[in-house]
Amino acid sequence: MARILLEIITPERVVIREEVDIVTAPGIVGEFGVLAHHAPMVAGIKIGALRYRVGDREEWIAVSGGFCEISGNRITFLVETAERAVEIDVERALRAKERAEKRLQEYYLKREEIDYARARAALQRALARLLVAEKGKAGHPR
Repeated sequence: MARILLEIITPERVVIREEVDIVTAPGIVGEFGVLAHHAPMVAGIKIGALRYRVGDREEWIAVSGGFCEISGNRITFLVETAERAVEIDVERALRAKERAEKRLQEYYLKREEIDYARARAALQRALARLLVAEKGKAGHPR
């Protein structure tokens, strides 16, 4: 099977640079998959779980905000943050989820003025990190 070069880059580091079989990403207009020799494309990326497969190994990465470009049998993601499953502190993600849920509850009950978009994004990031931590345990086979 032909492969495509996957690159995931944040302002701090290159997270991944590997030839893979398939990439599935959380696009702004919906999840999409990319195989080798995909047509050129640019897409916005939202907070969520990106996954890729190499043979029988499937890897998961939590990403937030950015875009990707597909060109010349390469897919490059430029995102604000990216964390492999093994890098995620589950306890910290759970605490972040609980904080965000509490802030949103206060907003809905009109007890507190908060930045709704910021609290919602914090919840989405925490949920993505928890999903990736669960699904991506040590790159288990599919």
